[in-house]
Amino acid sequence: MPDHDEYVRQLEAIIAKFLEPLKGVPYSIAIKALTGCEVLKFDPTDKRNTELLNLLESAAQIAGDKAYREGIFTRRPNEAGNRMEAFVLSALKKVGLSARKPHTRSGRVKVAGYPDIEITDTYGRVVYLDCKTYSTTTKTQTFRTFFFSPSKDPKITKDAFHMLLSFELTREQREGKSAFVPVSWQLYTLENLQVQVKHEFNASNKDLYKPEFLLRSGKIG
Repeated sequence: MPDHDEYVRQLEAIIAKFLEPLKGVPYSIAIKALTGCEVLKFDPTDKRNTELLNLLESAAQIAGDKAYREGIFTRRPNEAGNRMEAFVLSALKKVGLSARKPHTRSGRVKVAGYPDIEITDTYGRVVYLDCKTYSTTTKTQTFRTFFFSPSKDPKITKDAFHMLLSFELTREQREGKSAFVPVSWQLYTLENLQVQVKHEFNASNKDLYKPEFLLRSGKIG
């Protein structure tokens, strides 16, 4: 049996290996493993898919045009992204698609997390759509912008197409104030996306704020 120091060294090496990101995981396999649902392949040459694309294109243009006219008044780009989602949801309904916030397996409406919108097309097929925004300078950066996590009550409950609708944002003056406005949009299919799993250690407030950990404290005011 190795001595204590050697045992600790080996244990540290094993833990370090566990914490290395697992890269190149097919998105479709990850979704299937986490939810039991299939990510359907989107063939843009299929007649029904062409009809769906035309509707999604119209909705993206309507949403972008309205957001451009009105402007999005917020300080942070991520908040502008959240506001953009409302424009998209309204536009999808305007072009005749059934669109709503996804319902979880238990029937709850869950706002946070992937995906943002659940669409049902005229043929009864489901599309899970995520809305993203970016600035021209950040589009090719490599920091994490798309993620989903395991859940006991997932928002993905059906075999479906999975798509991403992104809007490029810039700042312009609206009503004498600085506002985010979209200047382009792009629609992507995600079935061939590859993702990575990044492990982490974490702790809750209950774990952190234990009396036995406290060194000093004080009152203010």
